[in-house]
Amino acid sequence: MENFFSILGGMGTMATESFVRLLNHRTVTHKDQDYLNYVLFNHATVPDRTAYILDRTKENPVPFLLDDIHKQNLLQPNFIVLTCNTAHYFFEELQEATEIPMLHMPREAAKELKRQMNEGKVAFLGTEGSVKAGVYEKELRDFGFDVLIPEKALQDKVNHLIYHDIKENDFLNKELYYEILDEVINQQGCDQVVLGCTELSLIQEFADDNPYPVIDAQSILVDCTIKKALAFRK
Repeated sequence: MENFFSILGGMGTMATESFVRLLNHRTVTHKDQDYLNYVLFNHATVPDRTAYILDRTKENPVPFLLDDIHKQNLLQPNFIVLTCNTAHYFFEELQEATEIPMLHMPREAAKELKRQMNEGKVAFLGTEGSVKAGVYEKELRDFGFDVLIPEKALQDKVNHLIYHDIKENDFLNKELYYEILDEVINQQGCDQVVLGCTELSLIQEFADDNPYPVIDAQSILVDCTIKKALAFRK
């Protein structure tokens, strides 16, 4: 297979399925051969990234991710897509392990936000690991935005939505999702909300009636992936 890319996913699996589904649906096709060539690594058994970032006595996910990178080096895809937001905490170490370029989801989300608005107050929603990692906060501040990081009470709601509702019970709790968005937009005065967790992207995919302004990092990554893959085809 030529002109293909690889997807390093499985963190979590349903969120990765959402990414692939959007990827296929947004690719303009008229026949089977118009779809994109890709290899999916659905590495579901990678240790929890947030658990390790918050407590270094927990199992380290990096060796598992580096093993995936090694296997992708053997395949030689055109580029690698890392679909886990929290795993971007280890992005530099992973990129150093390969000459194959990797797409940087937080950076692409920040670029898109800058295209939509030049400045303003932005809320970042993600796992505690992503919050502590500071990857999104850095990228957003580098582009000139004032960034709201949730305080404990709000982060507890986000954690419940991500882990209890979506990951554990496959429940897209739109009521809680909208409650969180309303708090940061109408109570805390944010202009936009950046969704920096693939579980939040999953619920956003099915939130057709969402009235709140959001930047969905996974959705942006899908568009970047399609654009880059089609450029290689040419």
